[in-house]
Amino acid sequence: MLPSKLALASPVRVVSRSGTRWRPRYREYASQITAQAAKDRAAVGVFTPRAAAVLVIAGGGLLYYFNQEKKRLDEEKQKARAPATYGRPDVGGPFSLTDQHGMSFTEKDLLGSYSLVYFGFTNCPDICPDEIDKMGKVVETVESSLPNSNPLRLVKPVFISVDPARDSVEQVRRYALDFHPRLIALTGAYPDVKAICKAYRVYFSSPPPKEGAETLGDDYLVDHSIYFYLMDPEGRFVQAFGKVNTAEDVTRRVLEEVTKWEKGERAPQYEA
Repeated sequence: MLPSKLALASPVRVVSRSGTRWRPRYREYASQITAQAAKDRAAVGVFTPRAAAVLVIAGGGLLYYFNQEKKRLDEEKQKARAPATYGRPDVGGPFSLTDQHGMSFTEKDLLGSYSLVYFGFTNCPDICPDEIDKMGKVVETVESSLPNSNPLRLVKPVFISVDPARDSVEQVRRYALDFHPRLIALTGAYPDVKAICKAYRVYFSSPPPKEGAETLGDDYLVDHSIYFYLMDPEGRFVQAFGKVNTAEDVTRRVLEEVTKWEKGERAPQYEA
């Protein structure tokens, strides 16, 4: 605090040989001013305009650095999420099964058109019917979206049983009646079903038949992958679709592939 006017006005008595005289307290006032300035400087510290400018520049530099790092990380994430361009997974291959009419059906019967292939079993309570219904909607929408002159408009919906012990030819025939009229329902011997599941990289857990037993009975559970596969007219894998994919998603993808096929844009086969 600065000295008051009263303190400044009060003189100091000075006694000397020449007598007594009075002198204003300038020295005391100056010393008080100096002490107060020192206290002010101590309170403020070294925060000078130059220091403030350095702080602003440093803060701006850090902000720029962090923004650039964030941008770089975002770009790396986008690259990681982007689909690989080196080819297609090696999914599919030769197989020999029996359709719902008792006729032999092989991978060659899928050639010439796009196919949607689903692996399941007829005793599946809800997931399999939902996915087969979804395939049927895709087949109908693609067919209605393309001109009648385009042979690729007819997508083949295919159901392959992973429970051959219970899914006989007659059983898959009755089962297919509840879905799209062009649904192809396939079954076969356990080794043949196991072979096609391996070729399509499908997981399933139905037990193999026991030696000497005609049937396994009904007291067992079946588990399997919940995907259906889009295969192109040459029998090559295009994409797998799960429960999260809607019929609209799959339809859009099929129509994109048809357009690419007609333009001759075909991805190279992946070599395992």
